[in-house]
Amino acid sequence: MSRSINLPAAHNCQTCPAHNIGQLTKLGIDMDNWDYVVALAGNPNVGKSTIFNALTGLRQHTGNWPGKTVARAEGGFDYGDHRYKIVDLPGTYSLLSTSLDEEVARNFILFGQPDVTIVVADATRLERNLNLVLQVLEITDRAVVALNLMDEARRHGLTVDDRSLARDLGVPVVPTSARSKQGIDELLRAVSDVATGQFICKPHRLKNEPMALKHALQELMQQIESAFPGLPNARWVALRLLDGDQRIIEAIERGELGDLTRDDPGGETNGSLVWQLQEAQHA
Repeated sequence: MSRSINLPAAHNCQTCPAHNIGQLTKLGIDMDNWDYVVALAGNPNVGKSTIFNALTGLRQHTGNWPGKTVARAEGGFDYGDHRYKIVDLPGTYSLLSTSLDEEVARNFILFGQPDVTIVVADATRLERNLNLVLQVLEITDRAVVALNLMDEARRHGLTVDDRSLARDLGVPVVPTSARSKQGIDELLRAVSDVATGQFICKPHRLKNEPMALKHALQELMQQIESAFPGLPNARWVALRLLDGDQRIIEAIERGELGDLTRDDPGGETNGSLVWQLQEAQHA
C-alpha cells in the first residue's frame, strides 16, 4: 500500500527567513549610497551583459566614459546587508592598451580600484579567455571568475574542473549559465565574500623571474612609487614599462599617471624618471 506525503509548496520555501538571507534585490539605476563597487570584465561575446542584467535588472544607466567615445553601463543590486554598484567594462581580449576599449578597462581596474572585479570567461574557449583573466590578476588582488556558458561546454562534451582552476588561479571560480540563471546565487556569494574580506584572494602572479628582471622591477618600482605616491600597483606599471607600453610611457610624460592617483592632480612631469624608465627598457 502506497502512502502519500504532502510536501510544502515550493513557493513557501521562497518566503522562509532562511531562504531570504543574502537574497538578491535588483536595483536597476538606483545606485545611491553603495557600499562596494564591482567591475565586470570579459572578452566580447562571453555573456557579460547577460550576467549584468541578471544582477541589476534590465534598467541601467548608460552613457560614455568621461572624455571617451566608449559605452558605459552601470547598475546596482542589494545582496545581504550591502548595496553594490556594478560597472560593465568594455569587452576586451587584453589589458595591454592597444585600443581605447582596453585602455578604459585597464584604467578602471587599476586606478578605480573596484572592491571586486568579476571576470567572465567562456567555458568553451577557456584557454583563449585565460589571457585576460591572468592580466586582471596581475592588477588586482580582489577578483572572481565567472566560468560562463557551462551549458554550451557540456553540450560540446567539455568538462572543466572549476575547483582545480580556482586553486591554480588563487581566486573563486564559479560555474554559470547566465541565460538560465544557473550559478548566479553562487556568484553573488563569492562576490560578497571577496568584497567583505571573508575570502582573501591569493591570485596567481608571475614567479621565478630572472634575476635581471627582479632587479629591474625593484628599481623601477622604487622610482615609480617615489614619483607617484599612492599608485595602486607600481609592480604592474613597471612590468608594462619594461615591455615598452607606449601608453604608460605617455601617461608618465604627460603627468596623467599622477592625475589618476592624486586628489589634487597637477604638478610637473618627472623627466628624470621617464629617462630612467626608457633606459631600463633597453638594458
